[in-house]
Order: sequence, then C-alpha cells, then structure tokens
Amino acid sequence: MDPVFFAHSLPIRGNLILAPMRGYSDQPYRSLCRAMGSAMSYTSFAGAIGILEKDKETNLVLKYIPEERPVVFQIYDDDEKRLLDAAREICKLNPDMIDINMGCSIRGIAGRGAGAGLLRDTAKAGKMIKSLTTHLDVPISAKIRLGWSHRSKNYLDIARVIEDEGGALIAVHARTRDQGYGGNADWDAIAEIKETVDIPVIGNGDVKSIEDIERILSHTGCDAVMIGRAAKGNPWIFQRRKRNEVPLDEVAHIVHLHLERMIDFYGQKLGILRFRKHLAAYLDPMDLPNPTRVAMLKCTSRTRLQSMLLEIGLEKPDKNYAF
Repeated sequence: MDPVFFAHSLPIRGNLILAPMRGYSDQPYRSLCRAMGSAMSYTSFAGAIGILEKDKETNLVLKYIPEERPVVFQIYDDDEKRLLDAAREICKLNPDMIDINMGCSIRGIAGRGAGAGLLRDTAKAGKMIKSLTTHLDVPISAKIRLGWSHRSKNYLDIARVIEDEGGALIAVHARTRDQGYGGNADWDAIAEIKETVDIPVIGNGDVKSIEDIERILSHTGCDAVMIGRAAKGNPWIFQRRKRNEVPLDEVAHIVHLHLERMIDFYGQKLGILRFRKHLAAYLDPMDLPNPTRVAMLKCTSRTRLQSMLLEIGLEKPDKNYAF
C-alpha cells in the first residue's frame, strides 16, 4: 500500500513525484508519469503576467486531465498583488494546490526578485505566502532552494516563514541559486528542514537511481521525493524499476503512447517537435549509430518516425501494458 501524507486536508498517496520541469512536465508526460506512480502532478512554472494576459503558451502549461489529480499549479512573480490576482484567475481551473516557485535560478526571473530571487527577502516571501493563504481556499505550497548563494543559506528561516504564514507543504531543491544544477545536493539541509517544520517536506536533488530514492528518504526523513532529470525518458522510475531492466516491447509501448499523446495535445507538427527531447532521452540507453539517432530527432513525419522506431526494434506492440 502506498504511503499517505496530508497537505492540510489534501491526501497525497505515494512518495515519488515528477518535478516541475520547463519543457518536460507538460500534460502528456505528467499524465504518463502519474499513471506509472508519480503521486501528484506539478505543472511547470507559469508566470503571473502570462496567466493574467491569457498567454497561449501559459494556457497550455495549465491544462491537465482529471486522472492527474492531485494537480499543483506552480506560479511565480515578484509582485504580491499580481501573484494573488493570477492565483485567483487559475483557481477557476480547480487545482488541488497552488505552489509558489521560490527556486527558479534563471537570471531573467530570479534577477528581478521572482523565483529564487524571493530567497533574498524572507519577509517578502512570507507576505507572498500569507497573501494567498488568506484570500484563497486552495492549499498553498512553495518550492525553494537553500538560499541565494552558499554565503546566504537561509533555508530554515524560509521554511519557518512558509509554515507560519499557512503554507501546506515545502518542496526543497537542496542546492543554492548560484549552484544551478551543478555541485552536490545537500541532503543534510533537507533533514534540517524536516526537523524544523511540521508540514510535509518533499526532498529534491541528486536522485538519480532507485537506490537514491531509498537513501534520500532514509537520510532526510522527508515525506516524498521529487525527481527531475532522472525521470527524463524514464517514467519507470516511478514504479521503482531500473530503466535497463524494462523489456524492449514495453519501452516501445510507452514511446509510441507518448508520441500519440503529444500529437493529440499539440497537433502533429508541434507535437513531434516537442517530442524530440523526450525521444532523445528514451534513446539514450540504446547503442544507436549517431546518423540513425540524428535522423530520428530531425524527423517531422509521424508515419516516418513510427517506421524509424520499428527499424531500431521499437515496434508498436499489439498489446497494451497496464500501469
């Protein structure tokens, strides 16, 4: 039986979660991972301005299917009022939770005080949380890093203020903003946060294998593990299965299913284009000649791509796999 924890009144069944990754955590891939064991669906981040202006790309980010629930919309901004207005707008879409991004290290976002930029101002971060928890009925969470830089690690202060202002959950990417995705994640810091607050804590960073999942759970005591890069081309990680042990016909099934869902969601041209980065990840474990790999990643025809998958042994199987 899956472990269960609660973010306020919201039950979360399971302890593995797909991370909100820009360009990857869209509805087609989230739904695949959710069906394979990811305990909840985080959208990739959506800017408050894009939400309020009803930007087409932002609308795509926020689309989900009922099978994904619980669904978490992750949003960002540096302005308290604009963030609240955006949160009110997306409440019309009935998310199960709204998450404030306090971890994005992209210069154009963090540099203007949004994302990880909020870590430089604990009081402002607290006001952002309080504004949403005061005016909205949906649970509010935050995804943070350990601080702006290695010289200003303030994760315990940030964690306390999130809890004190009514936050329901904290997800922790155990690196600082200036680390980006380099260096080592500090699991000790996740353990400190877990010991400091009473709300659920999700650990994130350097979970690259099934063994890492158990190590971070044991090391930190966190309630769940958020998996990002290791889930690219590997939804089986949410079943706690090793990628190299998945039968080829099952890999083929998922690849073809994912391609179909991308085309259904985006249309053929854009669907195939955006599927390329997923396909590259699916193909990584396979020892393919470089010209073959390049040709597949440049293909723009659904029929031709399906034929090329057949040529490398990824024929669409007759049977469907239950997952």
